[in-house]
Amino acid sequence: MRKQKDTSSDGGEKIEQARLLVLHGPNLNLLGTREPRYYGSTTLAEINRALVQRAEGGGVVLETFQSNHEGALIERVHAAREQNIRYMIINPAAYTHTSIALRDAVAGSGIAFVEVHLSNIHARESFRHQSYFSDLAIGVVCGLGSEGYLLALEYLLRRIATE
Repeated sequence: MRKQKDTSSDGGEKIEQARLLVLHGPNLNLLGTREPRYYGSTTLAEINRALVQRAEGGGVVLETFQSNHEGALIERVHAAREQNIRYMIINPAAYTHTSIALRDAVAGSGIAFVEVHLSNIHARESFRHQSYFSDLAIGVVCGLGSEGYLLALEYLLRRIATE
C-alpha cells in the first residue's frame, strides 16, 4: 500500500488504499451463454463478484467496467488515470486484435496492467494471434478461463504488498 503523510496533529502516516480497475471489452457481457466451449459457463457478474471479494480480502478497492463500445472503454481508461488507479486488468476481447485507439489510451494512461483472455488466443483463428496490448502489459494470461482473472489479481495483490 502507498504511504502518505497524514495531515493530522500526531504527524503519523496513513495508508492510501490501492485501487484497481478491471476493464472488460465487447461481448463479454454475454459470458455464460456465448460460445461456452471457448469462454466457459461463468458469467461476467460471477467473475466480477469473485474479483471484488478477493480484492476486498486483500485490502484493495477494485472496480469493474464493461462496454461494447470502443469510445466508452477509452474514456474509462482516461478517467482511471485521474482517479489514481494503481493497476488494471484488461480483457480487450475483440479489440485485442483491432483497436490501436484503445492501445494508445492504455499506453498514454501510464497505468501498468495485466492482459487477460479467457480462451487461448494462440490456439484459435490466425487473426486472433495478434495483440495490440501484449507488448505493453506486465504479463499476459490466456487460455485459463475465468480463473485467469483471479490469477492476474493475485499477481497484482502480491506486487502491491511489496511496494
